[in-house]
Amino acid sequence: MNHTLTTLFALAFACTTAASHAEEVTGDAQAGGQKNAMCIGCHGIVGYQSTFPQVYKVPKISGQGAGYIAAVLHEYKKGERKHPTMRGVADSLSDQDIADVAAYYAQSGSTGTTLAPAPSAPAPAPSAPVAALLQKGACVSCHGANFAQPIAPTYPQIAGQHADYLFVALKAYKSQKNAYVGRSNPLMGAVAQQFSNTELKALADYIGALPGDLKVVPQSRFR
Repeated sequence: MNHTLTTLFALAFACTTAASHAEEVTGDAQAGGQKNAMCIGCHGIVGYQSTFPQVYKVPKISGQGAGYIAAVLHEYKKGERKHPTMRGVADSLSDQDIADVAAYYAQSGSTGTTLAPAPSAPAPAPSAPVAALLQKGACVSCHGANFAQPIAPTYPQIAGQHADYLFVALKAYKSQKNAYVGRSNPLMGAVAQQFSNTELKALADYIGALPGDLKVVPQSRFR
């Protein structure tokens, strides 16, 4: 176990270093609000679902860290994340555009209208099998307390994210030699490969049920 954690932390350092360029450009949230036309058609509609590579709710991005959003868009632009629609969106954005859009969505979560009120109940404890899976994956070591306080700006908050999206994302880290599906993050790839899809779904269901700050902030035209 100690050897596994050491390897994961080494990979985490490498990924953080590689993604650091995403933080070099300062984003302007106000400008980002004028550049998000390609985002709102999916991420600004409550309950919107993608049908590729399977049906799932698109991720909540309002309230997500700007560093992570920027890093993700750069990954799509470089082809490290394979999704035709997102690759097309990212390709159309400059580094400044990416920083601005990331700043906008990071800020929008604190001011927008949410789909449901913030949960007041404490975070449920995982079942014994799920707790064992979380420990095996050392998930909290990167995503932080309650999976909502990541240890680096380029890591995501995942508490309360749509469970079906989390499941699709986790499976994507296991995908190889597919031109349209897959993610080439070495840290998450090493983690995901440890689990069956059934185990990944159990992890996604638990983490998705946790209270968190991620939101869908509908545009007025979609309310």
